[in-house]
Amino acid sequence: MILGIGIDLIEIERIERAAAKPSFLSSVFTQNEIAEFERRGRNFAILAGTFAGKEAVVKALGTGFRGFRPNSVEILRDELGKPKAVLYGTPKEIADNLGIQKWHITLTNTADTAAAFVIAEKYDQ
Repeated sequence: MILGIGIDLIEIERIERAAAKPSFLSSVFTQNEIAEFERRGRNFAILAGTFAGKEAVVKALGTGFRGFRPNSVEILRDELGKPKAVLYGTPKEIADNLGIQKWHITLTNTADTAAAFVIAEKYDQ
């Protein structure tokens, strides 16, 4: 059963400008996300996609970033590049209380924008 959906679209240049401030990176992204960004040649499309993924996840939760920081939601990619969400603290508690068991995430970008679409799923019992 689908419990929530979320979508986000962001300009890559906006993330690139914000990332010029070291405090932005550390307050918004996890060490794993920053490492992925560095490993991929500081590709700002990757960072923007990660940010869009975070936004889409909290929209699927129905909360936005109320009561927790963006780095409480982590968007990682497996060895094939498939995105996945890992939640910590308050967003994890919210997801657990809602019964969310699986996140379906897709990320994409053009030269100028990055987008994410998320479905939060609970398995039928």
